Amino acid sequence: MNEKRHIIIYDTTLRDGTQGEGISFSVSSKLRLTEKLDQFGIDYIEGGWPGSNPRDMAYFDKVKNLHLNHAKVAAFGSTRRANVKADDDPQLKLLLDAETPVVTIFGKSWLLHVEEVLRTTPDENLRMIEDSVRHLAENGREVIYDAEHFYDGYSDNADYAIKTLEAALRGGATCIALCDTNGGKMVGEIRAITEKMVQRFPGTRVGVHCHNDSGVGVAVSLAGVEAGAAMIQGTFNGYGERNGNANLTSIIPNLLLKMNLSLNCGDNLDKLRDLSLFTDDLANLRPDNKAPFVGSSAFAHKGGVHANAAAKVARSYEHIEPGLVGNRQRVLISDMSGRSSILMKAHEIGVKMEEKEESLKAFLEELKRLEFQGYEYEAADASFKLLLSKCLKENKEYFELIGYRVIVERDEIRKEMVSEATVKLKVGGELRHEVAEATGPVGALDHALRKALIKAYPEIDEVSLSDFKVRILDSGLGADARIRVIIETTDGEEIWGTVGASDNIIEASWEALKDSVEYKLQKPSKG
Repeated sequence: MNEKRHIIIYDTTLRDGTQGEGISFSVSSKLRLTEKLDQFGIDYIEGGWPGSNPRDMAYFDKVKNLHLNHAKVAAFGSTRRANVKADDDPQLKLLLDAETPVVTIFGKSWLLHVEEVLRTTPDENLRMIEDSVRHLAENGREVIYDAEHFYDGYSDNADYAIKTLEAALRGGATCIALCDTNGGKMVGEIRAITEKMVQRFPGTRVGVHCHNDSGVGVAVSLAGVEAGAAMIQGTFNGYGERNGNANLTSIIPNLLLKMNLSLNCGDNLDKLRDLSLFTDDLANLRPDNKAPFVGSSAFAHKGGVHANAAAKVARSYEHIEPGLVGNRQRVLISDMSGRSSILMKAHEIGVKMEEKEESLKAFLEELKRLEFQGYEYEAADASFKLLLSKCLKENKEYFELIGYRVIVERDEIRKEMVSEATVKLKVGGELRHEVAEATGPVGALDHALRKALIKAYPEIDEVSLSDFKVRILDSGLGADARIRVIIETTDGEEIWGTVGASDNIIEASWEALKDSVEYKLQKPSKG
């Protein structure tokens, strides 16, 4: 039996990824992500550029104390400056001072950059590459050479681009990574050029480093591997400058599941979604629901026919088993739904329901009526479960609304906004009348509702709103348009979504708030 070809994964989320708009990690976050990447089985972790900022300097100082099981941490930098000896170059000294086992440096492959950006000669550029690599290697570092703009440089002057790789190898580089720095090359070009370099340098580890400017960052990276590359560089969730780097969150499962290659992280593939979410959380970004493999929509079925087929034979509409990457199948409920979709969704959220049950038809009609009015349950599983329970007459009424009122006041003297909400409820036969203030009307309404319920239901104190979204429906109606509100709520253990819709934003918000509280109350107690 032929042994699977092994591919090395080089992660640059902590360096190249942070060049993306809105991406920033604290030192502690960088250290936590380093540990997570190591636990997952990533081979190389590029930690940053020593000397470029105090944060990266602090990271390299602290990362020495981490006990990593597998990954090697790399410091990143450039070749020496023109007409400066490697021993005297301050950047190379900072790279050595970082005390990482691996140093990755980039050099110029494209004569345009050599002559117009560096303003030096082609021969001096070759000496800069060779001298820098040799200096680092002679000081005990494993050196990976990133050939910046290699594919563009090769297209412009192939002979010179190859000479830059030869210079790096003469200096002692253990790997040459071919970079599509501008992200403009197509799959065929990357494959053809990479294949020529693999053949040109037999026995040398060739890598690919691609960007996503043309929307094909993952595809060209995989094409590089098909052409013989043994290393892929990329970032988790595709973070990076401009449109981002090649997305390792898509590359890794494709290498393992579609191309049948070997990776050191292969045994941990079912942790992929968790690592993706963890990375977004550290970056303070909302996850991309539509991300391949790991997004919440990756295995979501909405149309009744699709949902029905997926329930019978999952692979009829799912290209892999979701659990392989730590994901799960989801059923989305809409006015396209049929009986099969409703049953699948009911079973997914733990509600027992039979196909021939009389209430199923009535529920389906009610669902379509509500969606026609602007309700949508794709992101509101809690509201869907409550609605289903009411149709099955399995719901408990925890409180009855008597009425509410919201007042918004603008104080021009103090330049403040104050909102006051009054809520009247009947709780267990007792009338509760509470008033609360907040900056915004929804916050005031939320506080008043909690005050009215807390005595009878102390578990409400565990609940807090984590997100609030407003969507205007039928925007052509302007201020008279219907509004949909989606609220995310958490009790520290679970996050759930609820929905409200109305031509009044306060009423829509109340519907979503009411459902968020009722869902918490109907949850089994921890005791």
